[in-house]
Amino acid sequence: MSIGFISSPACAGHEMGDGHPECPARLDAIRDQLLSSGIDFVLRHFDAPAATREQLERVHDPDYVASIFERAPETGIERLDPDTCMNPGSLDAALHAAGAVISAVDRVMAGEVPSAFCAVRPPGHHAERDKAMGFCLFNNIAIGAAHARGHFGLQRVAIVDFDVHHGNGSEDFVKGRDGYLLCSSFQSPFYPFTGTGELPGNIINSPLEAGAGGAELRRLVEETWLPALDDFQPQMLFVSAGFDGHREDDMAQLRFVEDDYRWVTERIREVADRHADGRIVSALEGGYALSALGRSVVAHLQGLIGANSSHPV
Repeated sequence: MSIGFISSPACAGHEMGDGHPECPARLDAIRDQLLSSGIDFVLRHFDAPAATREQLERVHDPDYVASIFERAPETGIERLDPDTCMNPGSLDAALHAAGAVISAVDRVMAGEVPSAFCAVRPPGHHAERDKAMGFCLFNNIAIGAAHARGHFGLQRVAIVDFDVHHGNGSEDFVKGRDGYLLCSSFQSPFYPFTGTGELPGNIINSPLEAGAGGAELRRLVEETWLPALDDFQPQMLFVSAGFDGHREDDMAQLRFVEDDYRWVTERIREVADRHADGRIVSALEGGYALSALGRSVVAHLQGLIGANSSHPV
């Protein structure tokens, strides 16, 4: 079984300064591991298009979208918040990152591939309706989910987010909105210090304490996420695939390993097989320890491919 792998050279043009952890080398590390693991031979590669303003505005305020276009610098660095900057390549990168997820939806819905992973940057799940933050300009996964609903008319789509940081932007978009379910795990208390408190029923937040590892992740998935997903019966699943919870990543203090990412992806795939004809679209979020990032993406792809693949997983 081949799955889609969608990226764009434009995503390497986004730079936020020397020493910034969200750097172009992240995509190089993923590509290196695709080749060394041998999994590249069962991927179908596609170039991402740029998203249109209309597609962005399904999630973001039009004035906010206009402001990102207006603030895109011709030279130097434009600082949006203490962690998030734009250089001359950032707008093009962000448009192609969102466009990759839209293209993935189109290709999965057309039956070209059963599922797809988008190797893109900048990431997206912190971007709120009218605010850039946490390295994120546009909320790639939310834009893809809104495309699945708005363009294809799907009635129920689910987002699963296992990044180490709470996806406040995705929660901002999904909460109380008919046809969407968000299941999210994250270290807490931790940046952006959201995700706790009373929430509507379509938000399933699962905060983890510093030091938690695979056992805790697997327990919350089995006890909380899977029943909620099966009750919801999504017609397509979206994954905010952040790998900064890996024990080698010093961005945070969770203790996941590659097999944990493969395991949770397998459970997501089983839900998709039960309710969504296997349809999954996943997009890269965090992950800053480069070797661990590459290995974790390979494990995630192995989980998407499944045990019946001819690839030796």
